[in-house]
Amino acid sequence: VQLQAYGGGLVQAGGSLRLSCAASGFTNSSYYMGWFRQAPGKEREFAAAISWDGSNTDYADSVKGRSTISRDNAKNTVYLQMNSLKPEDTAVYYCGKTRSTLTSGYWMSRYYDYWGQGTQVTVSS
Repeated sequence: VQLQAYGGGLVQAGGSLRLSCAASGFTNSSYYMGWFRQAPGKEREFAAAISWDGSNTDYADSVKGRSTISRDNAKNTVYLQMNSLKPEDTAVYYCGKTRSTLTSGYWMSRYYDYWGQGTQVTVSS
């Protein structure tokens, strides 16, 4: 299983970015794909998650209303569209895949078996 996150960058406050996570090497269903972020000196925190079929999405309060997670299974890619970015959104963003058959707990990193390498998002004020 390989996950490759990309799309980060430097953006001014109020701007937008779309992160992508290209996945390969697995075909099983009933899992979640999630985005977490880690700011310097802080623990990795949940940002958003989407079920394998896209029927369920969830967001951390910190990004809710400003971000949209989606997926294109034909391309094996998950996206995180982030709008109205704030300096406090600055972090390394990681995408991950949960274990199969997971139906709850996707907001906790310990349920993720695989992680991408992370992509840096920097929001200037």
